[in-house]
Amino acid sequence: MTVPTERLSEGLRDALLSLLDDTSGPVRKALLVRFNQHGTAALQFLQETARGPNRILAWHARWFLEELRFADPVAEFRGFIRSLNYELETGALLLSRTVSPDLDVGACCLALDDLAARCCELIVEPSSAREKCRVLNRVLFHEGGFHGNVEHYTDPRNSFIDQVLVRRTGIPISLSIVYLLVAQRIGLSLEPVGLPGHFVVGCYLDDAPFFVDTFDGGVFRTADEIFTALRANHIVPKVTDLAPTPVREVLCRICRNLVNHYHAAGQDAQARLFSGFVEEFEATYARHVQP
Repeated sequence: MTVPTERLSEGLRDALLSLLDDTSGPVRKALLVRFNQHGTAALQFLQETARGPNRILAWHARWFLEELRFADPVAEFRGFIRSLNYELETGALLLSRTVSPDLDVGACCLALDDLAARCCELIVEPSSAREKCRVLNRVLFHEGGFHGNVEHYTDPRNSFIDQVLVRRTGIPISLSIVYLLVAQRIGLSLEPVGLPGHFVVGCYLDDAPFFVDTFDGGVFRTADEIFTALRANHIVPKVTDLAPTPVREVLCRICRNLVNHYHAAGQDAQARLFSGFVEEFEATYARHVQP
């Protein structure tokens, strides 16, 4: 399979969009072949189309997402790592497919779409970023029942987005990813923030930034409150702790967590798999930053 190093060209995207709603067998078969050839870039293209304003094209994009089954999910995720074309939703889904090859990508996208649609029903414009986050909290944590898995924190399923969407429970980083992907769908630009020993969602749109603790039901925290919590855990806080975390490091951090969680579960083969992904992230980054 060809591993893409960048997004599909605009010309190719336009050509694919023009054929996407053609339901004839030969055209569908040809498109499936083409999407498989372009791997991660095609997956990202279909996900964007499935979330787009053209509902007919979105429906057909979801059909292709449901039909596509890449031959080697582990190789596909390694290709994603090497591509340096990091997009959070694509990366989270590809990571999940390494342990669930038959994962229904379309169902995951639809679940996120449904959560976002409910948020849009409740948001009254004009609304501030804080007000929109309150709506997100209501939809996810009160209506949706998403919550931190305190009792079984090291269960590996807590780290995979498809499992979090079905089971409605996870750890700080996975719950934050769900929060970010729903926010993205409603046009709210939030950021992942990887604190030492914890993970939150950051909002930098207002005069003073605030942070959403998704593991604690969406509680809003100020920078001072974050620093106080870090000191309580014997961590000397730094201003840089509050900076947005790159998608590369978010996904790598999930893999590090899974190494520990699979070891705790006695699943050493799976631990080695995710340790290999960590090494791939680090080696790719090292090659990229070399002068």
